[in-house]
Amino acid sequence: MATERGAAALLRAVGLLPDGPVIWGRPLTSKAPGVYLVEIAEPKPHAPIEINRVGKWIERLPALKLDGVHPTSRALVARLGSLWLPQETVLFAGATTGSVGGRVLALAHHVLGDRRPHAEGQWLHTLVGIERARIWWAETDATEEYLDAIFDAFADGAGPRAGGPGGSLDGRPAGALLLPWANTRRSTGERQAHGISGAIAPDETAAPAPTHVVTIAPGDADGARAEDRGTGVIRTGPRAGGPVPGRGDRPARARPSAAMRATPSTPSTAARRDAAARAARVEAVPMTRDALARLELELHELTQIRRPGVVARIKAAREHGDLKENAEYQAAREEQSFLEGRVRLLEDRKRHAVIVDDVVTGMVALGSVVVVEVDGDTMTYSIVGTTDADPAAGRISTSSPVGAALIGAVAGSDVEVRTPRGSALYRVLEVR
Repeated sequence: MATERGAAALLRAVGLLPDGPVIWGRPLTSKAPGVYLVEIAEPKPHAPIEINRVGKWIERLPALKLDGVHPTSRALVARLGSLWLPQETVLFAGATTGSVGGRVLALAHHVLGDRRPHAEGQWLHTLVGIERARIWWAETDATEEYLDAIFDAFADGAGPRAGGPGGSLDGRPAGALLLPWANTRRSTGERQAHGISGAIAPDETAAPAPTHVVTIAPGDADGARAEDRGTGVIRTGPRAGGPVPGRGDRPARARPSAAMRATPSTPSTAARRDAAARAARVEAVPMTRDALARLELELHELTQIRRPGVVARIKAAREHGDLKENAEYQAAREEQSFLEGRVRLLEDRKRHAVIVDDVVTGMVALGSVVVVEVDGDTMTYSIVGTTDADPAAGRISTSSPVGAALIGAVAGSDVEVRTPRGSALYRVLEVR
């Protein structure tokens, strides 16, 4: 990789012809798809963050959290500053399949905390002097591929430079990626370890149309999704504009409620706060210690073994030529995207895990091992949470028809389990 610093050098390092620079906020002439980079003139030893801007950002978003807690301005400034790379001038890299000029202008006019038009690079708006930043760009149809290559080239240079005079990676959050400072994720889905959530206003989407709910016996919901079987509830009903049962083919007319007729379309402050509160709530994931151990083992394999292998294949494939027509490169990127999605899911489950230690002796509950007899066969089940269910391995969740029916049973109980295939009588032989 090139040893020269800066946005133009990064673009050349991945085989693109750089264009620019243009001062932040001024229009670009390009209307083609491409990649773009934001840089400052000289490296700075510390992030020039304006604490008052951060304070207004926090005040505006009640759901904003740092490591799960509503932060002070100083705490959030410190976390943002911990990701700063003092030897680097490139602060952000982006891509668009639309107009580069329009996308860069949207970035410059973004308001900190808004969802649109350019929330991904919004950390730039916390900086003093950002109006003096420069924009470099290059036109290309392979936008995601080249953006990914830019991130790799940046990391290849930023790591060694951080070990030089005045540079250090000490104090960064555990697992932090070597990305331009204002980038919070890669195009493949891998996210920066910044610990910040709720940093943009929640999406004000319309409430779904009410559905007709028909309650039936548990297990009769044949054809329902696996996680819904045995709940005893099927949701049915017409969509707005669709035919109404008993009225032939006449379309249903959407009838607004009195509240909808009396209020304007713009959401009120109270509605925004309610939406923010809903966005801030997360559900706990009940989990046994064995389940947590299996989760951590899979997470270790994905991040420490499979992830480096995928990254190595991407780098090797990129050397074979044009990224857009490179099948090997595309396959490696798809694998990386799937892997990172699985890593995020497991990390989220681990973050919200609630370990169940207090299992009621002699009674089936989450964490119990229960031996049952059904149709003359003896089977052993472990009762686990929905995220750890694996019926083939004998782990059934508390929301499955069998698991839900067994909850609360004791040795000697006869439990009728109703499933879409019919009823079965389970005799509980042992609970441990």
